[in-house]
Amino acid sequence: MPQEESDRYRRAYAARVARMADVRDARIEASFAAVPREAFLPPAPWTIITMGVATQTSELAEIYDNVLVAIDLERGINNGEPALHAAWLDAVGPGPGETVIHVGAGTGYYTAILAQLVSPDGRVDAFEYEPDLAAEAARNLSACSNASVHAASAFGRVLPKADVIYVNAGVIAPDVEWLKALNPGGRLIFPWQPHKGWGPAVLVTRHETGLSARALMTVGFISCSGTTERISVRRLPTESDVAAIRSVWIRNERPPDSSAVAVYDDVWFSSEKIDH
Repeated sequence: MPQEESDRYRRAYAARVARMADVRDARIEASFAAVPREAFLPPAPWTIITMGVATQTSELAEIYDNVLVAIDLERGINNGEPALHAAWLDAVGPGPGETVIHVGAGTGYYTAILAQLVSPDGRVDAFEYEPDLAAEAARNLSACSNASVHAASAFGRVLPKADVIYVNAGVIAPDVEWLKALNPGGRLIFPWQPHKGWGPAVLVTRHETGLSARALMTVGFISCSGTTERISVRRLPTESDVAAIRSVWIRNERPPDSSAVAVYDDVWFSSEKIDH
């Protein structure tokens, strides 16, 4: 296929994804337009998943739509829904010169988009627990000078300081090390799945007075590999509890109080809004 035709598909796809996600930052559309999705997928024919139905295609135009594309169908690993990621990227706002940690990088497609968004002087450290996916991501990103891939879990390890932590695997609770790694003004977005099956994307922001937290849209992600967190020591949070979160705290910095809606070994969520 001529390069011009591929570029045209990508530009139309990027505009459609940005419109569906109602993004405010024009750089997000430009980044989706710049990164070839097929370069991060298995060879054609591709398996696309729409409304839970999997079909095969060798038509490049069909992967340039708001569809999941399988990476490993048996393991339930896919390339992710573009409009959802566009909305997340708009919410977390990676900017030029910032440092990003990408947790659950898969084969590196959204790592590449993050690298575009923080260019020219920012960088992305991508963590992928599955060795085969990490190796594939490293190959796919070999020409991306401001992205590095680590074949390891990003859960339970001390991380470098970051302006953005972008988590693409569901967790019962955020890792305390993610919170500690955030620079002043830093943002963390992750899929909180307190019931191991459903939950919201949560946006956490570090302020001088603490870590604000708010629930965004409900999402579904496969569980984060290599985690050690346990179910809340209190009752599981209800849907209304989940919607009520306004802040998140590290337990050894502030013990849970009457505002707690979910308490874990190292962190807890509060309905108390912090001043900032």
